[in-house]
Amino acid sequence: MKNFLHEECGVFGTYSKVNSYDAAKNCYFALYSLQHRGQESCGIAVNDRGLIRCHKGMGLVSQVFNDNKIKNNLGVGNIAIGHVRYSTTGNTTIENAQPLYIKHHKGPLAIAHNGNITNASELRQKFETKGAIFHSSSDSEVIAYAITHNRLKTNSIEEAVKKTIPMLKGAFSLILMSAQKLIVVRDPIGFRPLCIGQTENGEIMFASESCAFSILGAKLKRDVKPGEIVVVKDGILNSDETFCRKKPKICIFEYVYFARPDSEIEKNSVYKARIKSGEFLAKEHPADADIVIGVPDSGIIAAKGFAKESKIRYCDGLIKNKYIGRSFIEPTQNIRENVVRIKLNPIKSNIEGKKIVIVDDSIVRGTTSKRIVRILKDAGAKEIHYRIACPPFLNPCYFGTDIDSKKNLIACKMSLKEIERYIGADSLRYLSLKSLKKILDLDTTDFCNGCFSGKYPQPPPKDTEKNKFDRKIEG
Repeated sequence: MKNFLHEECGVFGTYSKVNSYDAAKNCYFALYSLQHRGQESCGIAVNDRGLIRCHKGMGLVSQVFNDNKIKNNLGVGNIAIGHVRYSTTGNTTIENAQPLYIKHHKGPLAIAHNGNITNASELRQKFETKGAIFHSSSDSEVIAYAITHNRLKTNSIEEAVKKTIPMLKGAFSLILMSAQKLIVVRDPIGFRPLCIGQTENGEIMFASESCAFSILGAKLKRDVKPGEIVVVKDGILNSDETFCRKKPKICIFEYVYFARPDSEIEKNSVYKARIKSGEFLAKEHPADADIVIGVPDSGIIAAKGFAKESKIRYCDGLIKNKYIGRSFIEPTQNIRENVVRIKLNPIKSNIEGKKIVIVDDSIVRGTTSKRIVRILKDAGAKEIHYRIACPPFLNPCYFGTDIDSKKNLIACKMSLKEIERYIGADSLRYLSLKSLKKILDLDTTDFCNGCFSGKYPQPPPKDTEKNKFDRKIEG
């Protein structure tokens, strides 16, 4: 179930030629739109005529910022960058909150990062042997140090970034802010999304997802190309495609779960991709049922696709409690056992006596799915046919998602029938990898499916054991 699978963060940046432009407040609203990408911490850095101010904290955007904090701590400026974080590298502490802010004799620098650097430990050790002192445990600080290290030896921040890109392996969508410029970088493989928007007034914006533009009255212009460096100075956008590839290998799970359904990534509608996943799921694995329901929230759109293709009536079956605070992210063991009942309530009148197809985005450990089946059966469901809108997780992700070691993935430990019996469903089926590939327009993009196939666009680190699963995923 999606509530327990996380992507690490979302980034945003905005630039205006007008010095009185309220960059901080625009950044604040954009981060609200990206809140689904990270709930551990958030931050905003603002550039007011070369003076950079930064404010960040632990918690949601609404917990970290208000009018007074924006006015007193950030003020008004014409450039701003923002970040919402969920950690896949580094602990949940204020030291790892972003944007990171660095001062050196060639000027200040703020940086926001989405992704995961697979050679971060190697780079960190290399820098530490030369005297570097790190204040956090995140790979983002390693990137910041590498850029700063190169900046001290070059004539511009653009040159420093160009020297840094070949040093980095893995996923990185970066937004940087210097005293005069806004710089955006996407890794040459294009693991994580990053796009460009613009308002009618000429403000230029960058975001992890296009949904951040709508709230600000901006329109999506295009995606940042894999390997592209975009520099905005004096209101002019310049592009450097030295490291560009032909097509991105974007994470397919952005479409299955991570991204908001109203976003468009690499010219593909997330909403349409999820509808298609449900349609293909119904073609591959039909079921004799009375109704189709979805697990809130990311299973609902795929469920509608399943209902459309199967001609089985779609019906609301589970209602999500949307007012649960962060106290439930790290609950006591007693609460953890009942967390699904706290978050999801069945509509008994729609469920009782019915044969049900329930569609979910994924199964990780299976414990959440087991509790959902129990909730539905307690509400009087006659039969439960569980359908998953992606293939089984068989491998860890090293590029920005907390899908960890095989020992924690139920599909690596049990057969399909064993999982079916474990969760208590009358039947269980997954979408095939062959059908998953059909949910996107492959003329515009390709994708990484390493967590399903074990085939990664870039070699994974050989000496890194993923072990954050127990701390991060409960479902």
